[in-house]
Amino acid sequence: MIYPCAVVREVTFDLLFSNMAALQKIPAFQPGLIPAYRRLYGLTGRKIRKEQILAAVPATSVQGRFKSSRSREYLQESIVPSYHFQPSMPRLPVPKLSDTCGRYLASQNPMLDSQQYTETERITKEFEAKEGAELHKELVAMNDQNKHTSYISGPWFDMYLQSRLSVVLNFNPFMSFVDDPRAGYTDQLVRATNFVVSSARFMKSLRAELLKPEIFHLGERSKSKWFEKIIRYVPSSLSWYGAYMANGYPLDMSQYKNLFNSTRIPRTGRDEIVVDDMANHLLVVRNGHMYVFDVMDADGNIKPAAELHAYLSHILSDNSPPPSHPLGYLTAENRDTWAGLRQKLEDCGNGEALKAVDSAMFCLCLDDSTAEDPDSLTRLMLHGDGANRWFDKSFSLIIDKNGKAAVNFEHAWGDGVAVLRYFNEVFDDMSISPNITPSCKPADINASEHVRKLEFKLDGALQEGIQTAKENFFALVKPLDLASLQYSKYGKNDLKKFKISPDSLMQLAIQMGYHRLTGKTAGTYESCSTAAFKHGRTETVRSCTAETRQCSLAFDKVGSANASDLRQLIQACSDKHNSLTKNAAMGQGWDRHLFALRLLAEKSGASPAIFRDPAYATINHIILSTSTLSSHAVQLGGFAPVVPNGFGIGYGIRDR
Repeated sequence: MIYPCAVVREVTFDLLFSNMAALQKIPAFQPGLIPAYRRLYGLTGRKIRKEQILAAVPATSVQGRFKSSRSREYLQESIVPSYHFQPSMPRLPVPKLSDTCGRYLASQNPMLDSQQYTETERITKEFEAKEGAELHKELVAMNDQNKHTSYISGPWFDMYLQSRLSVVLNFNPFMSFVDDPRAGYTDQLVRATNFVVSSARFMKSLRAELLKPEIFHLGERSKSKWFEKIIRYVPSSLSWYGAYMANGYPLDMSQYKNLFNSTRIPRTGRDEIVVDDMANHLLVVRNGHMYVFDVMDADGNIKPAAELHAYLSHILSDNSPPPSHPLGYLTAENRDTWAGLRQKLEDCGNGEALKAVDSAMFCLCLDDSTAEDPDSLTRLMLHGDGANRWFDKSFSLIIDKNGKAAVNFEHAWGDGVAVLRYFNEVFDDMSISPNITPSCKPADINASEHVRKLEFKLDGALQEGIQTAKENFFALVKPLDLASLQYSKYGKNDLKKFKISPDSLMQLAIQMGYHRLTGKTAGTYESCSTAAFKHGRTETVRSCTAETRQCSLAFDKVGSANASDLRQLIQACSDKHNSLTKNAAMGQGWDRHLFALRLLAEKSGASPAIFRDPAYATINHIILSTSTLSSHAVQLGGFAPVVPNGFGIGYGIRDR
């Protein structure tokens, strides 16, 4: 288990586990996910019988869409189109206002004393009865008029794109790859070449809709070949329901369309995301210089790995000194400042070069520096030196001198669902069938004819702007403190023996750590995907609860506490956390709903008391920002705190 955060150092894991081990066996933990999905996806309101779906399937033999001879070009060749389920995806529900207000008050309970809570409760109930009811009615009406999307999608894009803060630390997270254990495969050139080829195979599969649809499986039926052979013929308007009958739940894939050839463009007031899915070139940044080359030939076929190997070798052999004014710093600037400087770049004749950057498949950063430990790896992949980055690309693949690799991605276009799929698939493809080996030699070609080094014309104002951006970048990243902990004595499987949710115990540990540091509770955010719905983004799991507060207080007196009582408190925390997580995944949290209502109020010039309540500001001052990823390919991941006095806690829980 790897936890890059300082807080966890304060947590006595041994104490937690030893108390659990000493206690009597309790009834088996039942997460209840299947009943939750069944309730959520009940077909009430749209009666579709099994016979209707089967009737839509032609009584013909099913053949594969393509033969395996094409496998060099495609990472997958799914017979079910990638976006097959998208038209029939269920819509993100707008929670009942009464439920939202009740959940909000439950989250406020551990944060407030009795007097403060009484006042917040009064304000909330008044909101529910008056302004909130009108705003909720307006939100529901708007949602009914926009059935092609979710009620949170537009506001969530605006939240990111209207922010004028630097994307560095404030938004862009990273995920690092597990090292390749095979000798020679972590060579920077070898690993970069294999990454490029596998990435191109993934991109081509997605473009041709040959990438398997993302499905959450609650059984074996939806994983079977017969399911694929049948569901491919079910009309897209019904296909989700067909998967449901096979106990499979397709996930939203709308974010995948922004994964490649995508860039966030700075604009005054609100940025925009631009995608050019016809471009076939790659952007490479090394030593502050930018290069581009085509990964596909004129017929759209991936170029031979030996040729791509040669292109990258040519770039790595370029001994030019770093540019005096690397443009990468500009992408870390205040967005309005960067928008103005970008316009100056275009006015100076750099439009075509910028277009090549913006439309590239993705950005490959080849660093000369190395990461020796988790802390230096986090710094390198989270922000680096600023000169060898282009933070606005949908994602950047970063490879250091020793072959350690990570993805740093811009957050406005997506929440990591598509990035993690890319991350896992490309890692597996490279591991199982690498396109070059350490003994391979680059193709004997004149690579300089294929690799173009981008040159930029800079006037005095631009040079001054880049210098200021550089100074601002280092002022931004310098105060960031890092700490990591790898705890290997216990793991996920050990926790399951105690019938305790691993994630709930990790969140409890974070709460206990902060309590021991400060004696207080804090606004806590755990991200939860709502990809089960069309254009779902995320919902918040508010993991600071009355149960975690009570447990934290009890463990302060662990020497005199009864072990059985402590065990029950841990179980109560687990049960509560599982309930919150389940509700969040179903779109039944309170954060997104109140966020949408607040925006509606602001547009009309209203200012309901609930949003002026100090308690609302305090709980949304996220001191403990947390997130976890479960993947065999992820070594560690991280992000910065979202407030100056906060913690950004990325963690993973392994089987041990």
